Amino acid sequence: MNSRLKKVIVVGAAVGALAVGGTAIAGGGGSDDGTGTGDDGPGTPVRGAALERAGRIALDRAGGGRVTGTELQDEEGYYEIEVTREDGSQVDVHLDSRFHVLNTSADGNGEGD
Repeated sequence: MNSRLKKVIVVGAAVGALAVGGTAIAGGGGSDDGTGTGDDGPGTPVRGAALERAGRIALDRAGGGRVTGTELQDEEGYYEIEVTREDGSQVDVHLDSRFHVLNTSADGNGEGD
């Protein structure tokens, strides 16, 4: 199977998981520690169609993985989507209100990729 087809399958599966488990993901807020808070305190999770669209874009930008946290209107963008890649690394993808990627940073150190 070629890599493009694999990527389409992974993204498709991730979008399906978002549709089914979107509420659980959104309830996690900006953190994967179960507290519902991000690095900077409580955040409003991304929900519904916005979660599906922003999640799909973030997964594509990060090269796959799964959405493990979200935050609406954080200090770096309108949407923050945290993606955990298959290798365990985490990436924050920041989007504006029109779902354009503003930046992508390795979670925790602020460096762009």
